[in-house]
Amino acid sequence: MKRVALITTGGDAPGINAAIRAAVRTGIDLGWKMHGIRHGYAGLVADSFVPLGLRDVGGIIECGGTILGSKRYPEFKSEEAQLQALRILRERNIDALIVIGGDGSQAGALAFSERGFPVMGIASTIDNDLYGSDISIGADTAVNTALEAVDRIRVTASSHERAFLIEVMGRNCGYLALVAGVAGGAEAIVLPEVETDPETVASELRAAYERGKPHAIVVVAEGAKYNAEALSAYFKEHRERLGFELRVTTLGHVQRGGTPGAFDRLLATRFGAAAVGHLARGEQGLLVGLIKGEIAATPLTEIVGRRKKLDCHLFELAGVLAQ
Repeated sequence: MKRVALITTGGDAPGINAAIRAAVRTGIDLGWKMHGIRHGYAGLVADSFVPLGLRDVGGIIECGGTILGSKRYPEFKSEEAQLQALRILRERNIDALIVIGGDGSQAGALAFSERGFPVMGIASTIDNDLYGSDISIGADTAVNTALEAVDRIRVTASSHERAFLIEVMGRNCGYLALVAGVAGGAEAIVLPEVETDPETVASELRAAYERGKPHAIVVVAEGAKYNAEALSAYFKEHRERLGFELRVTTLGHVQRGGTPGAFDRLLATRFGAAAVGHLARGEQGLLVGLIKGEIAATPLTEIVGRRKKLDCHLFELAGVLAQ
């Protein structure tokens, strides 16, 4: 009988609980004993394990966040912490580990795999910057949360004939900003991947006004060189010359919370079941993701240290549609 543990590390994402539920119930269906590790890699090093049965994962598919908890633990990069974690897994007679998370989480998974411990990764990050999956758990729900905010703010912007700037999350990846901006009909989108400056943004907003638009929306990624704080300060300083200023809304962590949508629930469910399936076939050292509409598994050696490229053609289309 296999004993398999699940761990959620790094930032939470809507849909993680659906992945936990699917992995646990699929494993139990195979006759395995399933366990959870609380508080990410920090909890693993602290030997914080809980058994997970059928009822333990009941009623969680609709819940945001992660029932196992998560915590940033940069110390896990050290060999000492990794060896301590490996020792605990072996003392607990754990046969394999499923790691749900983004790039930092999968770097930890790779460290286990390289030391000969069976591990499977599941792609989960609202930033959607993880190589090996076209979309990760949580990204779709986060985009829809940001889009709802864009739609609501546009109403006020139109009523008062003002320019608004909306900052979304994403670290150094502009995926959330790009998709929310295109879907929300933004007049300008500011991304880390595309060089821009405040004067360019100002000219785009001025051109929109000259075309007869009564309002303007700028969606900016938090990791852009000119983020919300920098753009707001620039527009305020040059208000007299530019002729207007930007009202700022920073969405922040609201994008991570809340109920996962149908897409993320189904995606996470498929990922969780697939991870257990690979382990059952004796496979390990892989990341479960979605590639061209199909569930796929990519070696962790090809995942860690790589960054997924943004679709810049979509950015160019955004400029055309903003007219």
